[in-house]
Amino acid sequence: MAEIRIRNTEERIQGEDAVRAFLEKQEVLYEHWNPAKLEEGLQQKFVLSDEEKQQILATYDEEIQDLAARRGYKTWDIIALSDATPNLDELLKKFENVHTHTEDEVRAITAGRGIFIIKGTDDVGYFDVELEAGDVISVPEYKPHFFTLMENRQIVAVRLFIETEGWIAHPFADEKFASSKA
Repeated sequence: MAEIRIRNTEERIQGEDAVRAFLEKQEVLYEHWNPAKLEEGLQQKFVLSDEEKQQILATYDEEIQDLAARRGYKTWDIIALSDATPNLDELLKKFENVHTHTEDEVRAITAGRGIFIIKGTDDVGYFDVELEAGDVISVPEYKPHFFTLMENRQIVAVRLFIETEGWIAHPFADEKFASSKA
């Protein structure tokens, strides 16, 4: 289940209802899909064949179709990252800069753990959303954020897009972020 850490105060928010309520106030969508629905052999697998990626998409087809219909997403894929991913550190450096997009950035975590760092309202500042299997998050367009892996450096996620070519990151310089890193 997702957990939030507010960087300015170190306050932690736990529990699905509390996380959802906090994120809703920050205009971030949060949902939860059943992680046990995925075949056990894929629940801890981070190097995937194309067939296995299709199996994950098929497993969550109903949830994906529902979310896509509600939010206007037109295409989706699977991203799998682990220490076995070629050039993982360079890839993470690209992710680990605050940026915005002209469409939502959506992740439905099917295995592993990841973290979104998001710029909240002025009274909240930056906050971390620690995600694990079953957590679904949609960071709205133009909201400064970035995504990275947790200490285990393993994740599999469904990504959904409005634009068929995917989103493009637009750098967001913010001196407040440098002072809020913890």
